[in-house]
Amino acid sequence: MTGVQPQGDLLKMTHRENWKVQHERLHVKHRGHEAMHAEMVLILIATLVVAQIVLVQWKQRHNRSYNLVTLLQMWVVPLYFTMKLYWWRFLSMWGMFSVITSYVVFRATRKPLSCRTPRMVYKWFLLIYKLSYAVGVIGYLTIMFTMFGFNVFFRIKAEDSMDVGVIMLFYGLYYGVMGRDFAEICSDYMASTIGYYNMGGMPSRSLTDDICAVCGQKILVDVDEEGIIEDTYQLSCNHIFHEFCIRGWCIVGKKQTCPYCNEKVDLKRMMNNPWERTHVLYGQLLDWLRYLVAWQPIIIGIVHGINFTLGLE
Repeated sequence: MTGVQPQGDLLKMTHRENWKVQHERLHVKHRGHEAMHAEMVLILIATLVVAQIVLVQWKQRHNRSYNLVTLLQMWVVPLYFTMKLYWWRFLSMWGMFSVITSYVVFRATRKPLSCRTPRMVYKWFLLIYKLSYAVGVIGYLTIMFTMFGFNVFFRIKAEDSMDVGVIMLFYGLYYGVMGRDFAEICSDYMASTIGYYNMGGMPSRSLTDDICAVCGQKILVDVDEEGIIEDTYQLSCNHIFHEFCIRGWCIVGKKQTCPYCNEKVDLKRMMNNPWERTHVLYGQLLDWLRYLVAWQPIIIGIVHGINFTLGLE
């Protein structure tokens, strides 16, 4: 039978033994509270189900406000925990990302829109997308590296190796989600300003064959004429765009329709090789993780509030 350990004995224990003693104490403390624990689990499940229904309905009926509120929470909630837990490294990166992204969003929402702005916007968010993808993959591989015990060969502590992997995975996923959401907002603003795209109806301008609807510039220019010289890409609806523009629109800006006629875009057909298809899968993963990052802390907070109100501990 495990009794109360003297403070001196606890100091002499290893980390694993100390954790085991603390775990046994927790079991002793909560013994006989099974009914209360079951009630708390039911409250958690019910809250998750109701929250999921509310969020799905909100997203379907008012997608724009849902995206804006979600993005705001994703921007602010990690900042709160960062300040509370003194994660200064994350705070410095968050601040740098916020300053540059704020400038990019400012440029994207100006009227009239500069002809160079769409390309600048997509270049920045494409950079964030690729960096987050690389950091996330390295973080995941580091976690797998540790779980299979390869860290022993390099004399790296499992705790240190796992911490690095988890941090890198979190950074990659978090900034990947943030970059895609900001890119989508900028895409809507820029396309609406240029006039060839209207999310809810007919465009305000008629598109000619020699204009790219994403950036509003000529698709083909003469050697001595100012403009963008680049490969072109034709969608199944026969509309032609600069290749960089349409890839930025679809992959970075999360748009899966033609910027002019709103016809569905086949993203798999757009990929030049099988390796590029992983970017589409990564984008879908980021969309799913947005719910965990933005709404999960709010839902858990609501559950704690309900438990506190009912006197459950």
